[in-house]
Amino acid sequence: MRVLVTGAFGNVGLSTLDELLKRGHHVRCFDVKNARNVKLARKFRGKAEILWGDLRSPEDVAAAVRGQDVVIHLAFIIPKLSATGIESEREPELARQVNVGGTRNLIEAMRAIPNPPKILFTSSCHVYGITQHLPPPRKASDPVNPVEHYSRHKVECERMIMRSGLEWAIFRLGAAFPINLKLDSGMFDVPLDNRIEFVHTKDVGYAIAQALENDAAWGRILLIGGGPRCRFYYRDVVAKILDAMGIGMLPEEAFGTKPFAVDWLDTTESQRLLRYQRHTLDDYIREMTARLGYRRYLIRMLRPWVRRRLVGKSPYLPPEQIRKLKWAWLTGYSI
Repeated sequence: MRVLVTGAFGNVGLSTLDELLKRGHHVRCFDVKNARNVKLARKFRGKAEILWGDLRSPEDVAAAVRGQDVVIHLAFIIPKLSATGIESEREPELARQVNVGGTRNLIEAMRAIPNPPKILFTSSCHVYGITQHLPPPRKASDPVNPVEHYSRHKVECERMIMRSGLEWAIFRLGAAFPINLKLDSGMFDVPLDNRIEFVHTKDVGYAIAQALENDAAWGRILLIGGGPRCRFYYRDVVAKILDAMGIGMLPEEAFGTKPFAVDWLDTTESQRLLRYQRHTLDDYIREMTARLGYRRYLIRMLRPWVRRRLVGKSPYLPPEQIRKLKWAWLTGYSI
C-alpha cells in the first residue's frame, strides 16, 4: 500500500514509519526540512521516500498526496515538547495556520484526486477538556469541550475530516511520551492527583498500521491508550520516570493544582479491533533510561544541581521554596 505520513519525523511519526516499513508498505515521508529532521531521515534512506515541504503550501501538499492510497496525518504543532520549537499556546496564530490551515490544504488536495486516498488523523484526549470531576473513563461518544488552542484545533480538524466526503478514521491518543524525553516546564502543569493514561509510542504506531489492514477501523473515532494497566495518577508517572533517571521525585509545591485535560480512556473497542496494547510504562522507562546511557551517571553525580535546575523551571513554586532550594544546592543537601 502507498502511504503518506505527514509529520513523519515526530514522536509518533517515527514509530509509525518503523511499523509500516516492517509490513512492506511503500511510505512517503512528508515533513519540514530542518537540521533535526534531515538527521533523522538518514535512517530511512533507501527504505522510504522523503519529501520535504510545508503544510501551509497547497503546492507542497498536492505533490505529497499524489499517487497515495492512504494519508496518515500526524503533523501538528503541539503545546509542549515540540520538535519544531514552536508551541501552540505561545504562537496560536502560527499554530492555527499549520494545524487547521494545513489540514484544510490536505483535504482539498485529496478531494481533487479522481480516486482520493483515505485519511487517518491522530487527534488527542485533550479534546474532552477538564474531566477530573467526571467518573472515568472517557468514551469516544463523550462530548468535546476543548480548553486550549491545541485541542480547539484538533476538534476543528476532526469536524473538517468527517464532513469532507473522504474515507476517514480518527484516533484520539492518550499520553504518548517520546522515548528521547526532554523535561521542561510543561511537566509541572499537570496536578499530581490528575488521572492520566499512558500509551507507548510504539503501540500507537502499531495501532495505525493495524488500521490500514482492518476495514472495520474506518469511519470511527477510536480512543488509543495503554489500557487498564497504563492508567495512573500523574504523581505515579512522574515518580517512576524521575527515579529511573536518577533525579528523584520533586517537591509537590512545584506542580500546578488546576485540573489538566487528560484522563483515563475506554479503549475496549480500539483494542478489540487493533490488538495494539503490548507495552507498559515500565517498558517505556527501560527504553528511556537505555537511551540516556552514560548521562544517567552524570545526573546521579550532579543530582542536587540537576534537581535545583529542574525545579527552577516550575512556574508554581513559591519564593520561600526557591530560597530553600538555593540553600540545599549550596550546602550539598538534597531537596
